[in-house]
Amino acid sequence: MKTHRILITAAFALLCRSLLAGDAAAPARVNTLLPEEPKPACCAPAPKVEKKDACCAAEPKVAAKDACCAAPADAAPFSAASLYQTDVAFTNDAGKAFRLGELRGRPVVLTMFFASCGYACPLLVTDMQALRAKLPAEVRERAVFVLVSFDVERDTPAALATYRAQRNLAGDWVLLHGDDDAVRELAALLGVKYKQEAAGGFSHSNLITVLNGEGEVVHQRTGLKGGLDETAAALTAMR
Repeated sequence: MKTHRILITAAFALLCRSLLAGDAAAPARVNTLLPEEPKPACCAPAPKVEKKDACCAAEPKVAAKDACCAAPADAAPFSAASLYQTDVAFTNDAGKAFRLGELRGRPVVLTMFFASCGYACPLLVTDMQALRAKLPAEVRERAVFVLVSFDVERDTPAALATYRAQRNLAGDWVLLHGDDDAVRELAALLGVKYKQEAAGGFSHSNLITVLNGEGEVVHQRTGLKGGLDETAAALTAMR
């Protein structure tokens, strides 16, 4: 009986030492496992975001931007040599107001004429059509052909629309009517001279003018025949 008590006591002591040893090791196992356990998604670190200036912080539906966030101006001012500086208004053959500055960015072939002209003007328009046909396709698609009338009384928008149909002028042609001041100002800028005669017609310079995308004169053909190859070259050089 005494031997049994000694054995039980020894077993109990051994068990206690084992348990105590296990408790002491437990923290080490926990510390070893924690770094390997995946973190919940909501604890994931936020992506690094570069710091923006305070005035440029994005805000929904802001009516106006601060100066440091403002978009660049839509267009630079015209140069001193640009015809587009003139603020005179014309009316196209569709009856809509038109300013020359609307042609910015495209090569332009421009001639002043009058629709009832029986000799020089039809030749000028025919030469412009021949010039158009000479251009490479990519230049022709960008170019605009402009006719501005001297005849402020008879060449109304409706009369110019009739002229367009008669000459079979496509959508890349712009036909313009203006008042006397607008016509005189444009003629002066182009170096075109004109005078109304007693019978109602006009004597005038015969010029085909090429403008670059900024409305600056880069070439003029004087007279009624020849010079189309040079004019086409001036247009093509603006590609």
